[in-house]
Amino acid sequence: MKGGDFYYIPNVLGAISVSYNVGGVDKLQLSAQTLAKIFQREIKTWDDKAIAADNPGVKLPSSNIVVVHRAEGSGTTYIWADYLSKVSKEWEMKVGRANSVTWPVGLAGKGNEGVSGSIQQTANSIGYVELIYAIQNKMTYGKVRNAAGEFIQANLASVTAAAAGMKGMPEDFRVSISNAPGKGVYPISSFTWLLIPSKIADPAKKKAIKDFLAWMLADGQKMTPALSYAPLPQVVLAKEVKAIDKIQ
Repeated sequence: MKGGDFYYIPNVLGAISVSYNVGGVDKLQLSAQTLAKIFQREIKTWDDKAIAADNPGVKLPSSNIVVVHRAEGSGTTYIWADYLSKVSKEWEMKVGRANSVTWPVGLAGKGNEGVSGSIQQTANSIGYVELIYAIQNKMTYGKVRNAAGEFIQANLASVTAAAAGMKGMPEDFRVSISNAPGKGVYPISSFTWLLIPSKIADPAKKKAIKDFLAWMLADGQKMTPALSYAPLPQVVLAKEVKAIDKIQ
């Protein structure tokens, strides 16, 4: 839970969508290995045999793929790079996992909104954005093959399933659930966290923050579906209630 002078407090479960803009292709599914090769520029055109194999019967254009990624460091990038590192040894060795990586290829967009805008404005593009941005902007996003071999689209049920198979939450709450095992799991899912000071000198401020966290873990969880996030598992909520008491 504690790292330096802060506690890491999970607040919701979210997903990173694989959003794209390819004329005439309203349904797309991609395996993990295909995704990694697209973002490493090893797959360069939409009609590549690997993409075709993932999408039997779909008419794919011969157009060049335009990759879009975040310009700045971000948690969204970390989740994406962490996932690709798990499913591709080549990605892990050449690019790795971090909030900011050296991209082998692509256009850079600032923030989820910048990536979303670039995808919408650029034909034959593909990129990664938080699910809420894809939904709010009415973007097309595909299915990703999970560890069980199923092609799954990001939604509340598939994100919840990603956390359901978690064997245990570490004491510091730092855990990755990307490429989680099990059926019905969307593989690019993650907890999101709040960074809370471990010591708050101002009594009024400390009470306000602790009251907010208590609300977040109770009534606040009921509001997550409307924002395209999934509520935290009960086992995590119970552990967090105890953790909040340790804030001094």
